[in-house]
Amino acid sequence: MNEESKNKQDRRTLKTRKALRDGLAELLTEKELRKITVQEIADKADVNRVTFYKHYLDVYDLYDKVEAELLVEMGLLILRLTDSSADKVFSELISYISENRSMFRMIFCPNTSGALRDKFSRLIEGLFLQIQAEKQHSHISDNALEYRNCYRAQGCIAVISKWVLGNFAESSDFIVRIISELDGNTEKLISGT
Repeated sequence: MNEESKNKQDRRTLKTRKALRDGLAELLTEKELRKITVQEIADKADVNRVTFYKHYLDVYDLYDKVEAELLVEMGLLILRLTDSSADKVFSELISYISENRSMFRMIFCPNTSGALRDKFSRLIEGLFLQIQAEKQHSHISDNALEYRNCYRAQGCIAVISKWVLGNFAESSDFIVRIISELDGNTEKLISGT
């Protein structure tokens, strides 16, 4: 197989996996994971069942792989943002969420176990903790700092959740402005200024 046809096949594979991933995410906004069938996912992705089984063992295998991929992507984003200002963090985070709307609908919809949302929350809390510990030159295991940043992160996540569950009705810029404003006030409380 020459390089050009290999690249074409790789793009087709990526496109198919994205369609299956988006199909699952869409179905999860409608019903619980245990009630979703391979046929429903295949129909949403506009592929046949055989194509589904070329990539995944079953619905749970697809979900597990989607979750793992999403957590890796978010983890890499978080690592990239660790040394950034809060405004840049919010801007990049909201942009990422906007670009991956179906995945975030899945994270925040009531039909999932909430485990993925909890993992997302821990990533955000860890990011805020790292940023604040560096600003205050304190140790990352400072209990008071942990609790304050848990509060800070959960406020941010609550705004994101409302935006996602509201079907992204407001612009990304609006959400960044709201979160930045609220977070700025929270940061003043945390740092004691």
